[in-house]
Amino acid sequence: MKMELVWIIIGMALATGIPRFLPVAVLSRFEFPEVVKEWLSYVPPAVLAALVAVSILAPQGIVEITLANRYIWVFIPTLAVAVYTKSPFYTLVAGIALMALLNNLFV
Repeated sequence: MKMELVWIIIGMALATGIPRFLPVAVLSRFEFPEVVKEWLSYVPPAVLAALVAVSILAPQGIVEITLANRYIWVFIPTLAVAVYTKSPFYTLVAGIALMALLNNLFV
């Protein structure tokens, strides 16, 4: 392997590792107020919702809120399963099964 490639790998490891490690190393020493902890608890669901929304509403990179968008048709019953069961497993199975069914019915 060329030495240039090794330096690129090391540089990229540092560029991605430091921003992940440094906040954890520094902030883990502090005790946050309860309000801040509660506020931070909403960050992961918000990020996940943003990623899912983009996948559903813009599957080809262009926002498509129409009846022809299959992802919306699969999302609605999958969301109902998620709310009813509160189980990631059942939600995942329902989403995969509905998408497979919809793709095989309307090829």
